[in-house]
Amino acid sequence: MAPASKADKKASVDVAAWMFNVVTSVGIIMVNKALMATYGFSFATTLTGLHFATTTFMTLVLRWLGYIQASHLPYPELLKFILFANFSIVGMNVSLMWNSVGFYQIAKLSMIPVSCLLEVVFDKIRYSRDTKLSITIVLLGVAVCTVTDVSVNTKGFVAAFIAVWSTSLQQYYVHFLQRKYSLSSFNLLGHTAPAQAVTLLLFGPFLDYWLTNKRIDAFNFTLPSSAFLIASCTIAVGTNLSQFICIGRFTAVSFQVLGHMKTILVLILGFLFFGKEGLNLHVVFGMIIAVVGMIWYGNASSKPGGKERRSISISRSSQQKQGGLSESSEQDDKV
Repeated sequence: MAPASKADKKASVDVAAWMFNVVTSVGIIMVNKALMATYGFSFATTLTGLHFATTTFMTLVLRWLGYIQASHLPYPELLKFILFANFSIVGMNVSLMWNSVGFYQIAKLSMIPVSCLLEVVFDKIRYSRDTKLSITIVLLGVAVCTVTDVSVNTKGFVAAFIAVWSTSLQQYYVHFLQRKYSLSSFNLLGHTAPAQAVTLLLFGPFLDYWLTNKRIDAFNFTLPSSAFLIASCTIAVGTNLSQFICIGRFTAVSFQVLGHMKTILVLILGFLFFGKEGLNLHVVFGMIIAVVGMIWYGNASSKPGGKERRSISISRSSQQKQGGLSESSEQDDKV
């Protein structure tokens, strides 16, 4: 009974972590949409810097209260993470500006196969045929829902390429650092959020001016726009934390697959709150395909052999008997 109870507890925590991520991610999308569309706050990179500054303040308070213990993250590892994370943010913003919405969505979808490749190369992960097919079904369904016009240009392709690879590396690195240095989500945020806040707040205004031809110091901060800005920064604390929690529990690929459920939910909420003019047969069909693929992925990846890490161990007893190197034996560890 104990193993079953432990498995049930893990499943409950996994669901709670994912729901936390869904609620905060969808919430911040809605708030940012109002902030940018209604009040004209189009400084996306600077806004992200403010998000990490608020997150930094939260981690400092929790550390002062004793909820975050001291931990160590080597400076070179932190630098690599910040490089990937900041290129991800800038790359996504530039990709959205230079590409059509359709190609931007295709670029986002390609993060799943890139994340799979990273896990195969660095973690020696092995995917079953059913797991690969389920991922393909998810990609197909989301593509049917979201991809419309597709036009490609050279600079847009370069921006999308940088955005996809840096985002995939950043998400892989979250899982890698938590596992290698035994860091909790709060600890990792405590190391990375201050550095991201400083770099994005230093360079963000200049990048935003280049992208929008608007200066943030000229923006008219009214009471409603300031309220939405504060709400955005507050929700971002939960979004940043939930992302680290989810990637730490699910790995980058599973997080990407679950992340597309948020795309479906955002579409559904848009139809419910902003009218049904965008709702048509092929969008509904795409939603159904994507949901079926996500359910299939969850089932396939949890089965023995669905998603496993290969590890090589050396038999010391054989070494002692033969006085030389023994043959390596390969065993599979469930991931």
